[in-house]
Amino acid sequence: MGQRLTSLVAAGLAALALGCDAGPGRVPLAVPPGYQSRLEFVHDGVLLGFGQFVGYYFRADDPRDPVRVKLVCFNEQGFYASNAPVNALLYEGEAVRTRLPGAGKVPPGPDRIRPVFFPDAPAPWLATRPEPRDAFVHFHSCYARAGPVRLGFWIRHRAVRAFTYDMGGRVGPGSPLYHRVAPGTDLGFARIVEFDAGPGR
Repeated sequence: MGQRLTSLVAAGLAALALGCDAGPGRVPLAVPPGYQSRLEFVHDGVLLGFGQFVGYYFRADDPRDPVRVKLVCFNEQGFYASNAPVNALLYEGEAVRTRLPGAGKVPPGPDRIRPVFFPDAPAPWLATRPEPRDAFVHFHSCYARAGPVRLGFWIRHRAVRAFTYDMGGRVGPGSPLYHRVAPGTDLGFARIVEFDAGPGR
């Protein structure tokens, strides 16, 4: 994938704090009890964070040392789908903590989110996907004070409704993020490894 396209995708992903009001109607945001927008924990003596992302909320199996995490994703601010109501629940899912091996470099750059698409990702990274591997296609890293780390979560997204994932109308069919979603495991979700430098970057 060309560097220009990767940069454009990174810019779109880094806009997670912005959002827009779009979509047919609006429903109340109904975050389940016990879910939070950001996880923070100490691992190997280092304070790590995971989140916050627009519309995502997490419930860890062990908040002090999360290994498995349940998640929900809403169309908050109309951020993900232009044809679903603002604040509608789009996904339920789970995340499994994984450390990517040392093969391959964490991409440098000024953006918060630094994506590596599967064709450019080292095979040892992709080999860490939990079973069923075809369902866990999105890795998102944790971050420390110094920036992204190799520890993160492989995520499985299960759609609860049909919609078009078009980043609230900001991307079209030519984007690797764009796809039509049917209820069930979203096998069309962008196959991507994201390194997260943390909020404010």
